[in-house]
Amino acid sequence: MGARRWVIRGVVGAVLVGLLVLAGTAFRVWQVARIDDRTPADAIVVLGAAQYNGRPSPIFAARLEHAKELYDEGVADRIITLGGGQVGDATTEAEAGASWLVDEGVPQRAVSALGEGADTLGSVQSFAAAARKQGIKSAVIVSDPWHSLRARTMVRDLGIDAWTSPTRSGPIVQTRKTEMRYIWRETRALLFYRFVTSPTEVVSSGSLD
Repeated sequence: MGARRWVIRGVVGAVLVGLLVLAGTAFRVWQVARIDDRTPADAIVVLGAAQYNGRPSPIFAARLEHAKELYDEGVADRIITLGGGQVGDATTEAEAGASWLVDEGVPQRAVSALGEGADTLGSVQSFAAAARKQGIKSAVIVSDPWHSLRARTMVRDLGIDAWTSPTRSGPIVQTRKTEMRYIWRETRALLFYRFVTSPTEVVSSGSLD
């Protein structure tokens, strides 16, 4: 009977710890989402999102508009767009984003596109490799508020100083229900990254050498 009691206590304890970790991570996702740090950096980095034949989706366009605002304020003298392409796409997310920025008046010389990576980690690894070659040591990360913590964590894990200035417009920040859904999604994604992705996987395809 005593052994059974200890087993039950152990299971209950594990569940409570799990819930605390989940709640704590969700709180951090929400907390970092509220931070808009416009400290000058070497580059403004825009995380990619869906694009349609070179036309950024509303979510991606909101990120690009915010990046242009930061550029116009002098936060950095270059903008780097990230994001690969899907099978059959005529262009990558990064290329679509770069074209949008140039069309909106950002000088061509100030815009770079890194069209590699099928997800956030792959895109960030591509940026980290390019950053080492180009001498970029700091970056302001532009994405949706709820994506900010995970993106910042990945960039910092690859040895680059990073802070976040998320967009405050677009479909993702329109309703409380949508916000809660994305906070929950990002909480799970960050925990997966932290507990499942090994350090060697983080560095491997985005080698800084």
